[in-house]
Amino acid sequence: MKKLHVLAGIIAIGFASPATAHISPPSNPKPERLKADVEKLVSFGTRHTLSSATDPKRGIGAARKWAQGEFEKIAKACNGCLKAELLERNMSGPRIPNGVNIVDVLAIKPGKMGWDHVIIIAGHIDSRVSDVMDFTKDAPGANDDGSGSALVIEAARIMAQQPQKEATIVFALLSGEEQGLMGGRLLAETAKERGWKVSAMLNNDIVGGTVGTDGRKVDNVVRVFSEGIRASEDLAGQMARRNSGGEDDGPSRALMRYADKVAAMTYPDVTLDVFGVRRPDRFARGGDHLPSLELGFPAIRYTVGVENYNHQHQDLRTENGIEYGDTVDKMDFGYLAKVTALNVLTATALAEAPPAPTSATLGGAVTSDTTVKWDAALGAQRYRVYQRRADAQDWTFVRDVDGTETVLEGLIVDDHFVGVSSVNAKGAESTITFAGLPPRR
Repeated sequence: MKKLHVLAGIIAIGFASPATAHISPPSNPKPERLKADVEKLVSFGTRHTLSSATDPKRGIGAARKWAQGEFEKIAKACNGCLKAELLERNMSGPRIPNGVNIVDVLAIKPGKMGWDHVIIIAGHIDSRVSDVMDFTKDAPGANDDGSGSALVIEAARIMAQQPQKEATIVFALLSGEEQGLMGGRLLAETAKERGWKVSAMLNNDIVGGTVGTDGRKVDNVVRVFSEGIRASEDLAGQMARRNSGGEDDGPSRALMRYADKVAAMTYPDVTLDVFGVRRPDRFARGGDHLPSLELGFPAIRYTVGVENYNHQHQDLRTENGIEYGDTVDKMDFGYLAKVTALNVLTATALAEAPPAPTSATLGGAVTSDTTVKWDAALGAQRYRVYQRRADAQDWTFVRDVDGTETVLEGLIVDDHFVGVSSVNAKGAESTITFAGLPPRR
């Protein structure tokens, strides 16, 4: 059975006991602190990407400066364990016809593996109203995406107090999401240019509401969106995945499953359940994790269990007794605290573990045994092999292996899927890499 080990405050997912353990959510994510941060973001009037970058009180520039200041306060409190950085690039597009300086505000906590193992926690700081080009009206952006921005800042506060991990953690507040995923693209392209090996990108967008447009309340579910077939795969890679039956097992889908396991262990009473949605994002919509997927980085999106469309992308107004607008009073900060805790625990578990094997391959056609080989992973002491029947979704643990290959005797490859994870000396475990056919070139 799956067990969560807590070693000196370090979380690791492993298999060690027939009894399922769980951990308590960290007490650190404070609903009142999250609310104060969202209220501060709302106080800038609008955070539209085309609003003022220089006004000290109103607009995107003032909001970004405040957020940078928060990261710097956190860094000072932890004796410099974080480094604040701005990514800037002039970008243009259909919603930015004349171009604008896109600025992402980052806080970076270096890990022992440097840039060879990177975890990103992100949200977008910009906001909008009904007309996506209107940068003058008040655009509170409380839930979309003040909630995600507050979560990122709160996660930085909590994780700054943790011992150094294997992975480098990047806390990212992205601009230009509403104008075409500009900040997400800037971050992904910067990661690619600098040679970051991104193991996971956790994007948080609309994570602080619990009442839907139709009045239903959902305060115990967070949706996690993930791609199956990778956007970055070429045709040969896609065909190899198709022929292996791996449509449900890309790296981002494995990341979603990992978050689901963390949620199950953290909230065994199901006060917060991961609803793993097998789509890259909401139907016909997108978010800042999509540019990461396009460049080959595993990425998922956290979003509320039910959305209220009257409180997204709306001018502030009341019509026929219905209130429109994305305001603080429509949010649930207890719920936001739970989603923040889930992000912190998932990122902590991933950061304490080594990276997953970059690839794994199967052999065993027309035999009664299955052979598995995989690439060595940085920092791995051993590897964990899993199997499942081809009609099942849940992995079953098989064995730990010291090397980078093994034979599963009596396992007919036609009828089973196989996966491999990395495990370090502390027992911390990565996501599971699906084993399949190599691409034919």
